[in-house]
Amino acid sequence: MKPSVLKEVVVTFPMAPEMELQACEKASAVARSMGMSQDKIDEVKLAVIEACLNALEHSQANTRQFEVTFSILGREEPEALQITVRDSGVGFSAAGRGAKGKVALSKRGWGLQIIEGLMDEVRIESGAGGTTVVMCKAR
Repeated sequence: MKPSVLKEVVVTFPMAPEMELQACEKASAVARSMGMSQDKIDEVKLAVIEACLNALEHSQANTRQFEVTFSILGREEPEALQITVRDSGVGFSAAGRGAKGKVALSKRGWGLQIIEGLMDEVRIESGAGGTTVVMCKAR
């Protein structure tokens, strides 16, 4: 049986300096509330910062905002934290990523690779209507 959403919080952030830190604090609070270890919380926080920075720096969203959904998943007890970062910007081409979807080596462009290394599951959808990053970390 697939886990269901036990609790969900949706927050819309303005495209403004340090909003990634606000999202990070919310992620930390939700992860703590479900009994996640501090090591895992730290990994979640870094992944959230990276995903939010990507939205802030690259989305060019006309709405000048992005949305973060924090979902606690489980059957009866919390089993995982799923975080979705969504913007309504210009999107990006998956062709710009190398083999297995990894960003080509350069000084920049490590954010998605970092997220994939920190989280248990990552899905990225991007197109003309914006980008959605769905990240999941088991408790």
